[in-house]
Amino acid sequence: MEIPGERECTACGARWSYYETGEVTCPECGSIRSVGVEDPATHTAGRARLDLSAVRKMVEQQPLRTVADEAADVTADYLRTAGFVHAGELQPLDDTYLAAAELRRVGATLGRVMETTDEEELHLVALLRGADTGGRPGPAEVPETLHPERGLGVAATVDAYLSDLRRIRDGEDRPLDQALSTIGTRRKRIEALDGDVDPGEAEQLVRAVRDVSAYWREGEETALVRATERFG
Repeated sequence: MEIPGERECTACGARWSYYETGEVTCPECGSIRSVGVEDPATHTAGRARLDLSAVRKMVEQQPLRTVADEAADVTADYLRTAGFVHAGELQPLDDTYLAAAELRRVGATLGRVMETTDEEELHLVALLRGADTGGRPGPAEVPETLHPERGLGVAATVDAYLSDLRRIRDGEDRPLDQALSTIGTRRKRIEALDGDVDPGEAEQLVRAVRDVSAYWREGEETALVRATERFG
């Protein structure tokens, strides 16, 4: 959405950055009457931060299904408000979002099955341990039974990231369009297979998107070549 970054309270005259607070309410007097005082810019990045500390405390106290359900709920809340454009600028694709997208699906899956394996439980705990600080298990560490959760988490993240990129792009850029088309085809393939692909393939998609991000944010033209060559 297009949002003016700086706001001014019409009651007391205080100014603040909406991009920093996410609030239209005046931080000085509490008035809800304020106006934007600069040109609006695309802004999708919410202020929410993923905090799994309370869920981690449940691991030793609650049944795994309860922990899994809570993990799915907490990450879903985070993902609803997270975005990748801050004040018109595309941000890097971070591992916290990727881990949260996977954990939401792992939590939902393990929360509804009657039995879980040791590998699945350990994977859930590993995600809980590291997701809110950007840690997630490598492709080789994902249990085969949870390959779909990794694949679908990556596909959903890629879709969200590139949707935000399209919000701020303007004009024609054929090399970028080619890279986005290749990435889109790979993403749709993973979705068509319900995420059940080797995690290494999903990781290649992540790297390709980060190549596109490097091109957009830093003007690194060779990054687009890398993005398409990853699927060669």
